[in-house]
Amino acid sequence: MLISSILYAGEDKWSVDPRVSLVTLNQDEFTIKIEDVDLTDEGQYICAVQTSSRPRTTSVHIIVQVPPKIMNLSKDLVVNEGSNVTLMCLANGKPEPAIGWRMLSPSDDSLSSDSEVLEIPFISRYRAGVYECTAANEIAVDTQTVELTVNYPPSVSDGRDVGVTLGQRGVLQCEAGAVPEADFEWYRDDRRIFSDFDGIEIEDAGAFSKLTFFNVSEADYGNYTCVAINKMGRANTSIILYGKFQWLLVSVKSVWSLFTILRLGEVVKKKFFP
Repeated sequence: MLISSILYAGEDKWSVDPRVSLVTLNQDEFTIKIEDVDLTDEGQYICAVQTSSRPRTTSVHIIVQVPPKIMNLSKDLVVNEGSNVTLMCLANGKPEPAIGWRMLSPSDDSLSSDSEVLEIPFISRYRAGVYECTAANEIAVDTQTVELTVNYPPSVSDGRDVGVTLGQRGVLQCEAGAVPEADFEWYRDDRRIFSDFDGIEIEDAGAFSKLTFFNVSEADYGNYTCVAINKMGRANTSIILYGKFQWLLVSVKSVWSLFTILRLGEVVKKKFFP
């Protein structure tokens, strides 16, 4: 309020502001009330009283404090791995709020800033997540978040060779981390395999792909390649489907034959060399 603006003269209200009202007026007290105070109400207020000898005045200075409010914040971002990223957060309030950034999820205390700007040079996939801007003064705290998505090419886990007995079900599994999610392709040597091949099914679910043989035959044994592809690149891994227990059966037969020979040798030795 300006000093020259008269709010009340005795019981007469001069102000047109509906927020201003008279609370008390008597010989000992002259009190007014201002509701829903805002920044325009800040300033000096003077109470003047006419006495028999001379006018007497007293004044009070109102300082209006405002809780912080984040007004301008970077939008959610999708960037490619290796890019330089800048996050911006602007806020107002009174007293002027302190602004800071931190990586909220996954939590990383090493990635933070005590200013309106957070710079992340040459961003990696491990910096993807939710970032929080905080604006704080002695009145209150305001927080808002930004989600940062980092695209990166597929990274395929090493394939695990699978042993399956003839006639049984065989499953080859492939896992790939990628953003955006990878599409999968399966190959036997240089020939691509599709889910509509006889006795074969391919199932993709997020970061996983599964190649299933419902009735493994000799012709199914061999080397298979899983390829994961997205717009950032591709990666692959090889998985061998081999016959399970075949070597073990041969070994058992060999051991039994050897055992028979040894037993026969003992009989001969006892008979001719007592």
